[in-house]
Amino acid sequence: MKSMLLQLLRTDENEFVSGERLSEKLGCSRTAVWKHIDALRKEGYEVEAATKKGYRLAGEPDALTKHQLQSRLPEQTIVQAIHHFPSLHSTQETAHQLASNGAGEGTLVLADEQTKGKGRLGREWHSPPKTGIWMSMILRPDIEVKRAPQLTLLTAIAVVRGIKKSLNLDPEIKWPNDILFNGKKAAGILTEMQAEPDHIHAIIVGIGLNVNQDAFPMPLDEIATSLKIEKGTIVNRADVLTAIINEWQWLYELFLQEGFAVIKPLWEAHALTMGKRIVARTPKETVEGIATGIDEAGVLLLRQDDGTLKQIYSADIEL
Repeated sequence: MKSMLLQLLRTDENEFVSGERLSEKLGCSRTAVWKHIDALRKEGYEVEAATKKGYRLAGEPDALTKHQLQSRLPEQTIVQAIHHFPSLHSTQETAHQLASNGAGEGTLVLADEQTKGKGRLGREWHSPPKTGIWMSMILRPDIEVKRAPQLTLLTAIAVVRGIKKSLNLDPEIKWPNDILFNGKKAAGILTEMQAEPDHIHAIIVGIGLNVNQDAFPMPLDEIATSLKIEKGTIVNRADVLTAIINEWQWLYELFLQEGFAVIKPLWEAHALTMGKRIVARTPKETVEGIATGIDEAGVLLLRQDDGTLKQIYSADIEL
């Protein structure tokens, strides 16, 4: 009911919506409408009321609650269920549990805080309360196991395009999973599977996006940034997340219908490393060369000084 009420109040932004219209659309009494509005006010929403005019949404809290997000998403959305928590060890951990218990594709797990946020290679992700977008999405694509890493690259495109559309900022992608501004990391992506050797049961895609941090503890202050720092103003997390999900949806549908070949140039258009000299540190070796792009599988291609083209499947990349 809260989601529908917020949708109706946003339909005529900065305009009053009559209690009669709200009552009719929601299928409840005007007294019930008032009670729902009172509940929204207690959550931090600014809802003005005027005699003979009705109600107007004048301000919103920076929240990622279920109704805050549902009220923004289109009717046809990849998000089929939302689980929001004030605090979790890790959204990835909770999403894995939900997937194991049969949660369907499009199940979204959100947390205002992660106490043991997970990054790539088991690293910790700093996730303080109500400052970022800490989320995991359950996907159940009918694809080969070897194609699963391509979803990391697809998600990176969605994050970059979502930030661009909602804030007019231009982050870059560092292969395979980092979103950067001027060399500083604003977001990371973690893709994990529940699978057998020849069959995917579920893919859990996690995003950690720094949004409203003013500063970072040492030593993160040297390597991390946030959308607020880059934009110079407080950012509405729900607006950014909605934009990311909308981008994610059409990219994911395109990926399932057409394959990764149509996604590849979109990724390369935002890639920080394209045409630049990099150092790739793999578990077995360290190699240097010019990053020439990615292949049709999403593997990084590195041209070494002797002209050899090296395929990089997993590595830490340094410019």
